[in-house]
Amino acid sequence: MRAASTGPAGTDQPDSSPQLQRRLTLLPATALNMIDMVGVGPFATLPLMVKAMGGSLALVGWIAGAIIAIADGLIWAELGAALPKAGGTYEYVKEIYGREKFGRLLAFLFTFQLIFTAPVSIATGCVGLAGYASYLFPSLQHVFFSRSLGFHFLGDVTLKLEISAATLTAISAAVLATILVARGIDGIARISKYLWIGVLATLAFVIFTGLTHFHPALAFPQGWSHQSPPNGFLIGFSGALLVALYDYWGYYNICFLAEEVVDPPRTIPRSMILSILIVGVLYLLMNVGILGQLPVAEMIRMTNATAGNYPAARAAQMAWGNWGGDLVAVAVVWTAFASVFALLTGYSRIPFAAARDHNFFSAFQRLHKTKGFPVVSVVFMGLLAAALCIFQLGSLISALVIVRILMVFLVQALGIVYWRITKPAAERPFRMWLYPLPVIITLIGFAFVFTDPERQKIMARGLALGLAGVILFLVRAFFRKQWPFVPKQTSAAE
Repeated sequence: MRAASTGPAGTDQPDSSPQLQRRLTLLPATALNMIDMVGVGPFATLPLMVKAMGGSLALVGWIAGAIIAIADGLIWAELGAALPKAGGTYEYVKEIYGREKFGRLLAFLFTFQLIFTAPVSIATGCVGLAGYASYLFPSLQHVFFSRSLGFHFLGDVTLKLEISAATLTAISAAVLATILVARGIDGIARISKYLWIGVLATLAFVIFTGLTHFHPALAFPQGWSHQSPPNGFLIGFSGALLVALYDYWGYYNICFLAEEVVDPPRTIPRSMILSILIVGVLYLLMNVGILGQLPVAEMIRMTNATAGNYPAARAAQMAWGNWGGDLVAVAVVWTAFASVFALLTGYSRIPFAAARDHNFFSAFQRLHKTKGFPVVSVVFMGLLAAALCIFQLGSLISALVIVRILMVFLVQALGIVYWRITKPAAERPFRMWLYPLPVIITLIGFAFVFTDPERQKIMARGLALGLAGVILFLVRAFFRKQWPFVPKQTSAAE
């Protein structure tokens, strides 16, 4: 049974709890999802996918990523409609695995990993933004310091660190986003609509450029479908799929803001499904267009540094001249910043929800006295994201995707099956289509990501992070006399 503090749809809160305001309707909810999904990803990561697959076979990664996004999105939609509370996954795992038992541990672990991975996700947007800013201002490409850092504990993992003028630009973007998110939800809803318009305009112009200056022989050279990726198809597909998953992720952003959504059982599933379908079509059109304009060798060279990675701007420059490249670069900077804004807005609500539930550090539940946003959570994540901007995009994406799959997506995909079995009568305003097929597709897709031995090393570090979280949870529980150290008679009473 659900805890007594939740209402029929999991929306009621005790009067003494900090309260959020419901202001997000379908349009701003869809806008927040889309700007979170698009961001800088498709404009900056195509070279990474081309490098992994050795050419136009990168499109296989985009298609596979879209299929997995739809399947996983249906999982999120069912959970989000049934449990529309701030924190998203935090609430889902508690409901599925037991609010006062194992679910409490998993909810703590979700929050624990998030305070590390959410800033990584935000930092990827800032780093991508800086790459396009360097197109507009070539002086930003000056590198002050560059080094590969090796981590030999639990596997030889290497992260590429770079400090350049572009790095300082990325840090500035993270700080500015933090300042803007430090507003009430009404201001966030207004800002999201304007940023969304910029996102759509950017995609439209890049797609139009690709369609009007498309060279079929460049995008699909003879024998392209039989071309073998540099490290073999399985490893190449694994790398391309990892990047595609990163680019599609964000369709669930509205789940973290559920307590600020109007009519969440209807708005949450609709906004997610609309976001995935629209963005999936736009991604394919845009990337086919860029593949038909830029040589593969040029795109692969773009993967070697933070500055200089701007395939969409370069394609527009080749099509329209310098003004076209400048226009796209400005538009992508706008789009990247929109994504950073949406990410920080959504993720900052999760530590707030956990702290309000007395399952995380209490400082994170503090709301601003007049604007009503979770002030400690916003500032903490924003500043940590700024610090992480010193790492290159590829390194950040790999670490982010691996840890998220291990500690969030797999737990949630398996959990919804367990929840349906153990609580078949639970209220579910939206049920995923073709159950359990979406779950099977999601699990198989995520499994492919781990076929690369290099990512298996990162997986080991992700498991180490989870172990550290378990230890921290047990220490807190011991001193607070909470599960699993609560006396048996008290546990029975609960």
